[in-house]
Formats: sequence, C-alpha cells, structure tokens
Amino acid sequence: MKFSVYSVLLTFLISLSVSAQDAQLESARKKLSAKDYTGAKADLSKLLDAQPKNKIAFRLRGEARMGLEDFYGAIADLTFALEIDSTYAEAYNYRGEAKVALGDDESAIRDFDRAIKFNAKYSSAYTNRGFAKYNLEDLTGAYFDFSKALELGPPDADKFFNRGVVKAELGEFISAIDDYTKAIELDKNDAALYNYRGVAYYNITDFNKAIADYDMAIKLDAKDPLKYENRALAKSAKEDFKGALEDYNKAIELNPDDPETYNLRGVVKFSMDENDGAIEDYTKAIALDPTNPVYYDNRALSRTEKADYTGAIEDYTSSIELYPTDPETFYQRGLVKLQMGNKYDACLDFKTAEDLGSPDARAAIKKNCK
Repeated sequence: MKFSVYSVLLTFLISLSVSAQDAQLESARKKLSAKDYTGAKADLSKLLDAQPKNKIAFRLRGEARMGLEDFYGAIADLTFALEIDSTYAEAYNYRGEAKVALGDDESAIRDFDRAIKFNAKYSSAYTNRGFAKYNLEDLTGAYFDFSKALELGPPDADKFFNRGVVKAELGEFISAIDDYTKAIELDKNDAALYNYRGVAYYNITDFNKAIADYDMAIKLDAKDPLKYENRALAKSAKEDFKGALEDYNKAIELNPDDPETYNLRGVVKFSMDENDGAIEDYTKAIALDPTNPVYYDNRALSRTEKADYTGAIEDYTSSIELYPTDPETFYQRGLVKLQMGNKYDACLDFKTAEDLGSPDARAAIKKNCK
C-alpha cells in the first residue's frame, strides 16, 4: 500500500515537472516569436541547467543565438541537440542556416541533406538548401530545391520569388515573370516583387510593362534609388531621355555616392547632345571610382564631340592602362589620332586593335595605313 501511494505521488511529481518544462519551452517560443532573443536564451539556459538532455531546449537556444548573431554558439547548441538525437531534422536545418550565415555553404548543404533525409517533406530545409546552392552558383540545384519547396507547400510569395530570381539568372525571363506574378498575387504590397518583374520585362524588351512595374514599385517604396535607376534605363530604351534624366536626378538625390548613376546620367546627356553636362557627370563618376575604364571611354566620346582631342586621348590612355586588352579602346583612340592628323600613331593603335580582334580596325588599316 505504501508503494502504491509512493508510485502515484511520483507520477504526479513527474507530471508537474513535465508541465513546467512545457510551460518554459512555450514561454521561450513566444519570446523567439517576439524577437526577444536575449530573454529566450536566458529562459532556455535555466531550463537546460535543470534538464541538460533536453534536445528541444538546445534547439530553441540555438535559434535564440542565431537571432543574436552568435552563429558559432548556435552551432554548438544545435550540435548538442544532435548528440542527444541524431535524427533531429529541425536541428540539422537550423545548424545549416547558421553555417550559411558564416559562409560555410558546402557544410550547410550536408546538414540540409540530413534534415531532408529524416523529414522528406521539410519544406524549409529545401528552401534553405536552395539558398546555399545559389550562393555556390549551383543555379540548377537551387531551382530544383525552390521548386520542391513550392511543391510541398504551403505556397507563399517568398517561395515564388526565390524561384523567379533563379529563373531570371538562368535567362528564363518569361518563366521568371510567371513566378513573380504569382508572388504578387499573394503579396500585392511588396515593392521588390514589382521591381524584379520589371527587370525581367526589361530583359525581354517589353519596356512599357517594365515601366509600369517600376511605377508600382516606386509607389510602394519611393526611397530606393535603384528603382528610379531601373525605370530610367527602360525610359532610355524607349528614347524618353527627358523622363530618364528626371529619374536619374531622383536616384542621385537619394544616393549621391553611386558612380554608376552619374555614368548612366552622363550617357543620357550625351544622347541629348548635352556634352558639357555629360562630361561633368563622367568626371564625377571617375572621382568616385577611378578604376572603371568605361567611365574614361564615355568621357572620351563626349570630349571628342567637343573636339577636345587631347583630352579624349588622355581618357582613352587611362582606360587602356586599366584594361589593356579591349580592342575598341585602341580603335577609338586611333580614330581620334587620325582626326588630329597623327596618322602614324593612329595606325599603331589600329594594328593593336586588329591584333586584339577588331574587324573595324582591320578596315581602318586598309583605308588609312599604307
């Protein structure tokens, strides 16, 4: 009789202990959801002091450490969880995420492989493995994993977006547009989705639809200079140079330190025969990034239009110093020298350009170099 009473009491105490653990774990989960990573970590540490074999607590504390960007600590906790249960799919998945954050994508893929091995319907593990493969430039592998995540469901905008990005990088722009469109149907207020679809439309030369998407992206997020720059490119393609110029002005207003935006605005001004303004923009681009040969080439073209041949030759020479294997730069410098009456040096440039593969230089030699 005493043994029976003791057994009932012990069972009751164990039940209380389990209930207390469940309550602590639930509290930690709520703090994780609220991004109170410090509070969650503290609660889970207390629980692990009392229950050092609690794999769920180790896994959750690993998540908390990831939220605190303590990725090495997260890996340690998740490894402890796996030592307790070597089939714990969630621990493999989160450890893989921590490794991705540290740039160890190959090891991360091995963890995601194990997560999928022990839970073949683990959608998040496929998504995460897709990101790791994408980082390693395995676009086909990433495409497969993002597709599998969509197959397993539930469908959401991010999953369609992820696959759309990979399709676009594979050059499958029409199919990418289909994925971006499905993502937009699920989340109509994400400016990035319209922006990316606009880029895809631009790449298939449907500039009107590209501009419509950029319009919507800017309506939803008017502070991103890249969206104005993208719309300017599409407007330039339609030869709406005035509209393109307005967009580049806005992009520079939002980010005055991007050399490429000045360069692109210079190209528009050059197209509008505003060579002084173009030279000013190329000069600004060069000041911000003196290592890009394209900026010197572009300024040389505008200087040539203004008959500043000495300045043009200086720019082409700077470009050649940065990129000595571009036949077009030698060819263009030769043309400028020819305009200056320096046929001998022009022919030397044409010969170098021909040796580098320029058919235009070959024709120029036949015409000018006897």
